[in-house]
Amino acid sequence: MIRSRGTPVALLVAACLVCQFFLGVSAYFTVPRERRQATTTAPPTVTALAATESFTAVSECHLHQTDAYCMFGSSEFQVIVPPTLTSDLPAAFTDCHSHGDTAYCVAPDGSDVEVVGYEVETNDAVEGDSHGEDGDDQPSEEGQNCHFHAGVEHCLGSEVSCERRDRDYNIGLRVGLLFVMLAAGLIGSVGPIFLAMALPHKFSAVFSIVKQFGTGVIISTAFVHLYTHATMMLTNECLGEVRYEATTSAIVMAGLFVSFLIEYISHRVAKRFWGTSENEAMAVLILEAGIIFHSILIGITVVVAGDSYFVTLFIVIIFHQMFEGIALGARIAAIGTRTRTGSPGEKAHAHGLGGHASADATPTLGDDTSNDAANPGGKTLSLPKKLLMAIAFAITTPIGMAIGIGVLDTFNGNDPATLWALGTLDALSAGILVWVGVVEMWAGDWIFGGEMTHSPPLVTALAFFGLIAGMVLMSFLGKWA
Repeated sequence: MIRSRGTPVALLVAACLVCQFFLGVSAYFTVPRERRQATTTAPPTVTALAATESFTAVSECHLHQTDAYCMFGSSEFQVIVPPTLTSDLPAAFTDCHSHGDTAYCVAPDGSDVEVVGYEVETNDAVEGDSHGEDGDDQPSEEGQNCHFHAGVEHCLGSEVSCERRDRDYNIGLRVGLLFVMLAAGLIGSVGPIFLAMALPHKFSAVFSIVKQFGTGVIISTAFVHLYTHATMMLTNECLGEVRYEATTSAIVMAGLFVSFLIEYISHRVAKRFWGTSENEAMAVLILEAGIIFHSILIGITVVVAGDSYFVTLFIVIIFHQMFEGIALGARIAAIGTRTRTGSPGEKAHAHGLGGHASADATPTLGDDTSNDAANPGGKTLSLPKKLLMAIAFAITTPIGMAIGIGVLDTFNGNDPATLWALGTLDALSAGILVWVGVVEMWAGDWIFGGEMTHSPPLVTALAFFGLIAGMVLMSFLGKWA
């Protein structure tokens, strides 16, 4: 009897459970899709935990008209990206974290992008507040968008902090890569010197192409890298209001004038004492001075960049240094050499970098007097002296890196004094390289009696391609360095 009475009760309980199940399913599919999605993602407390434990990336990013959306699990969230990313939206954003009660992820360029609609509780957000992959590449202030440019941190937002931020740097990595930078500089600057000695005369056009590639590199360095960096430094919000808006341009103009003045005086002195104004070595020294100034700055700024951006910036600077080394090494190698591509019987000249002394001048090891003693301005340099000039360039960026490693504990890229120092030196270097690149190298080679003035059509076309290639490649690197 007990068994027979329990059976209907069990059946009744089972029937109630089945009814509740179907009622729940029916209710789920009758609510709007937006509410269903919110239900599947998790209640606010679960979402807050995800923000600190499992919410690490959003993927499958795509555009709805002009708005960007990405997927996290089965949920779709809007991502606020700068206009520059809408045309080339990355497939995913990584290193997701929280600033206050707002969720953010990190774009490939190191900047933060806001994830709209992802709920984060305040107490959990404090614990999960991170800034990039090493926790120190983005500021803690809410609403800021920070990135490193030229190794110095720049932040955009309603409240920009100019205070120094403590970071944990990988010192061992920076010390090791210092020697990699040294090797890259040596290869770039010394290589053209030995190339010029080893090339047979019938392949001398190759050296002319290398020189024009270097010309393009120098011009791009002046405008795309140094002028741009100086402008960023001298318009930084941490400087306050700079009342003279053309400060950067004025300093660049000062660099131009100083370069002109030094070269003009050297020509007058040479003319007065030696009867000639040929002094191409002085022009190369001015070029090297401009490069050395900003190479030291590059060494400092690459080291002080946060770990998440350091490796990327270092790779770019490696190419930057090699291209600049090629540009300088090619001009050092050409000191005192004759025009290789000029037409027969063409009068030798000395205008422009890599200008040309006498037709009989050829570089020889240990010979400083291959030209007439009465014409010291046009004589060549010995190989050891040329190598010394190349090595001087190669060691400057590693020296800057060593200085940067030494000041890591105190360096503040947004300190007004630092900004003025870096911005002024970058602008002066830009002016020097504009003078040397445009007047001495570009115009000197192509217009004012240089080696490209009477070069054969094929050599002219290849050299023109080399010139453009140098500009384009160095300008491309300007995106990161």
